[in-house]
Amino acid sequence: MGKRLLTEFGMGASLRRQDYTEAAVRALKDALWHNSINLAELFGVDKTAMLLTVEIGVQDPDAVDTSALEAVFPYGQPSIHVVKGGLDVPRADGGKPTVIANAAISVALEGVA
Repeated sequence: MGKRLLTEFGMGASLRRQDYTEAAVRALKDALWHNSINLAELFGVDKTAMLLTVEIGVQDPDAVDTSALEAVFPYGQPSIHVVKGGLDVPRADGGKPTVIANAAISVALEGVA
């Protein structure tokens, strides 16, 4: 495995449906879409060589569909780990809680020490 070169962070929410996967997808997009990092090009390697270690924190890790998270990445090799974290915020009206997910994406490159 290559040396970690950078880490990006994001947050996402599911306001009313208590959808942990959707909150996690939004957290990933928040981390990815707010940045334009040409790391692979900088080191002269193909984008497919990017090793992506992804950690997602939500209150119910088993409720997250990791294949939906993998589909967010246009390239690279994601390794996704869902852990207990994030936050469930109770609603005053007694409805399903607002779900908040946190994401950390660490990027390394194959062959770069």
